Amino acid sequence: MRRRTHRLACIAAAILVLAVADLRANNPQGAQQHTWETLKTERADTRQVAKEAEIEIKTANGVIIVTTGRQVEIKVFSIIGRQVSQQTLAPGTHQLQLPTHGVYIVKVDDFTCKVAI
Repeated sequence: MRRRTHRLACIAAAILVLAVADLRANNPQGAQQHTWETLKTERADTRQVAKEAEIEIKTANGVIIVTTGRQVEIKVFSIIGRQVSQQTLAPGTHQLQLPTHGVYIVKVDDFTCKVAI
């Protein structure tokens, strides 16, 4: 009986931790937005993920790289749907440094693709 009570208490604590984490992730004021930087020189360690018209998306170690020939609105989401970044990019090459490896959804205007870093 004591073991079952302990197990239930552990499950309740885990649910509480997940609920608090979910609230923080869905709280726009608490969510950290990552900022795109202009990339001045081409990186040698990139892998092309997608290319469409004037948009090219590449990845490198811990970064997403977007090259565009026109101004675009870009949004990046974690695989669970949390928005990581939203920004308007000028024409050129830009990179977004991300703190954790994983799968992300990149939406550039009407073009959407999945990237793994």
